[in-house]
Amino acid sequence: MTDERENEAGDSRGIGQRIKTFRTTRRLTLRELGEMTGTTASFISQLERGLSGANTSTLMRIATALGIGISDLFEDGTVLTHQIVRKADRPALPPSEGYRKTLLSSRPIREFEVYSGEFEPGGSTGEDAYVHGGTNEMFLVIRGEVELTLGTERFILREGDSVEYSTSTPHRTRNIGPERAEVLWIISPPTSGVAELDQYVPRKLLAAGEKEDSGP
Repeated sequence: MTDERENEAGDSRGIGQRIKTFRTTRRLTLRELGEMTGTTASFISQLERGLSGANTSTLMRIATALGIGISDLFEDGTVLTHQIVRKADRPALPPSEGYRKTLLSSRPIREFEVYSGEFEPGGSTGEDAYVHGGTNEMFLVIRGEVELTLGTERFILREGDSVEYSTSTPHRTRNIGPERAEVLWIISPPTSGVAELDQYVPRKLLAAGEKEDSGP
C-alpha cells in the first residue's frame, strides 16, 4: 500500500511539473490557466506542486488550454536533445490558394512553433487577413518576393528580409514575384491548439492522397 501511494504521489508530481513547464513557456499565469479551465489559481498551484490530483476531464481541459494532447502530460520526462524532421516528413496542410504550409516544430510544441510557407506566383494565405492569439511572430523571407499586409499597411519583402509583429495584428501574405516564394513564421509563445495541429499530416501522405485523387 505504501509503495502504491508513493507511486501515485510521484505521478502527480510528474504531471504537475509538466503542466507548469507548458504553462510558463506559454506565459500564462496561474490565474489565467485557472480561468481558462474553470478551476482556480490555488488549484493549479497545488496541482503543479503535486499536492492535489485532477480527474481526467479536468486534465483534458488543462491540456486543451495549453495547446497539447492529454498524453503529453503523461510523458516519462525524457527530453530528446535533437529532433530531426526530414522535409518529406514535415506535417503539412493540404495546398490551398496556391500555397502550402508545413510545420517544422516537433510536437508537443514547447517554447515556440515554426512554420514554412511555399507560395506559387500569385499564391496567398487567403483573401482575408487573419489573427491568432496575442503573442510574437517573426516573419522571414527565405526566397522570392512577397507582399505582407499588417493591419492597414503593406510591405514588399524580398529574400533575407524579416519583420516582427503581434499575432493579434491582422496579417496576410501574397507572392507578387514571378517565381515560387518561401517564408518562415516563428511564433513565441505558441498559439496553435491541438485541433489546429492535428490538421497537419506528413507531406508524403498528402502526396500519396493527391496521386489517388488524380487517378491513373
